[in-house]
Amino acid sequence: MDHPVWHLLESYVYRLPNPPPARVRTKPMQVICVGLPRSGTESLQQALLQLGYDHTYHGWDIVYDSEIHSPGWVALARRKWFPSMPEEERTITAEDFDAVLGHSVAVTDAAASCFASDMIAAYPEAKVVLNMRRDVDAWHRSVVNTLVRANESWGFWVASWLDRECFWAWHVYERFLWTGLFRATEGNLSTAVRRNGRWIYTEHNAMIRGLVPKERLLEWYIDDGWEPLCKFLGKPVPSIPFPHANAANGGWKAREEQCNKRWVDGAFVNLIVLVILAVLLGIPGMMLTRRA
Repeated sequence: MDHPVWHLLESYVYRLPNPPPARVRTKPMQVICVGLPRSGTESLQQALLQLGYDHTYHGWDIVYDSEIHSPGWVALARRKWFPSMPEEERTITAEDFDAVLGHSVAVTDAAASCFASDMIAAYPEAKVVLNMRRDVDAWHRSVVNTLVRANESWGFWVASWLDRECFWAWHVYERFLWTGLFRATEGNLSTAVRRNGRWIYTEHNAMIRGLVPKERLLEWYIDDGWEPLCKFLGKPVPSIPFPHANAANGGWKAREEQCNKRWVDGAFVNLIVLVILAVLLGIPGMMLTRRA
């Protein structure tokens, strides 16, 4: 839920000392892959890169953005799910997306699925890929084993309070993008994913089919591989196997470990330093008390 406390933390406690300038688009958006997370999104990213769509923006780009454009994504999420402006000003335009996507010519995973209807309208010339899993229950288990597990991680939660970069990565996903996507109206993402995940998957895919003309849309499953994707995009089929980048115990696990090394380990070092400082600062007070 959006709360005044988050605005306070964003503006003061975790404020970026050097906010990044808005990015500028130099190439037109060509492909928007709007399937939900855990539907072959990173494999699609690697496939599109192989086909020459450089750069293809993925949800991990939000997490590992060296310039930290997470505040921009939070602002867009507020505009979509917690609008405070008049209705006529709520539309998210291509210029708004370009400010965070920059030169990307394709986009997949969180940004595209969370803002699917908005991006489809903002980039009317872009082709749309609805990437899906054939087994909805298997998809739901994968989401629980990855997104929910990360949400329930005490390590990441603690790190989000002790490291500015981790705060923004956690903030944009756990309090805005995923909570909005999975209708976590009471603020509990884990409960919302378990309760709502399956029907949101079905509703999301139906929405895309209703929004996009058939000639602009490809319904694609990860096991379909290169042929239908290349035919839809007008690209030759590569001679290499289709990438399978983000299995729960492969790509996701590697990314999770990268997060641990990047933030959690350092955050706990910060915590130890804070505890030591607190103890040291408390020693003079203790000595004075004893002398008295």
